[in-house]
Amino acid sequence: MLTVWGRKTSSNVQALMWCIGELQLSYVRHDVGHKFKGTDTDFFYSLNPNRTVPVIKDGYAHPLWETGAILRYLANSYAPETFWPQDTQKKANVDRWAEWAKINVAMAFTAPVFWRVVRTPERERDEEAIKQAMVRLENSLSIAEVQLGKHDFLAGEAFSLADIQLGHILYRYFDIDVIRQPFQNLRAYYERLRSRPAFEEHVVISYEELRV
Repeated sequence: MLTVWGRKTSSNVQALMWCIGELQLSYVRHDVGHKFKGTDTDFFYSLNPNRTVPVIKDGYAHPLWETGAILRYLANSYAPETFWPQDTQKKANVDRWAEWAKINVAMAFTAPVFWRVVRTPERERDEEAIKQAMVRLENSLSIAEVQLGKHDFLAGEAFSLADIQLGHILYRYFDIDVIRQPFQNLRAYYERLRSRPAFEEHVVISYEELRV
């Protein structure tokens, strides 16, 4: 049984919970962070000295933090071959796309775009900064657009860990009020992800409580 600490509106928690859902793992999740607070307690510090979510414990094992590390732990422990191959070359292919998606897409979206659009009062928004951030983000997404014209999923023909790291921000990317490039392959990929029950349950979640 997994124990998860983290609020469901955190994008990093959504990536983790989507993975847990895809792997059909049993879990208990505790709301921590943002309006739920709790990260400033001694108990939470004992779980994660960075005081960030998500954090997991798998049974009696020591707690794990940092979303990418948690996802790889779950993949190594519980995932099928298609999701996280045993062959080192095939695994490295999935892992490189997962890392690319985290660093070049998720990190380029969440704070530079999403926070500026949703978590900043309208009168304080820097529209030029948002525009420039979108250019940088979509320069990376153009790489995904090409890749998804060749394959159904980011690292190939099978859904994998790489899709968790890219896909978990796409609901917000396509939902927020910004001008987007007409990425046809990315949009079709997003619609394929929308057909996955775990994506609908853990990623397609209202972010209204995050507005200020």
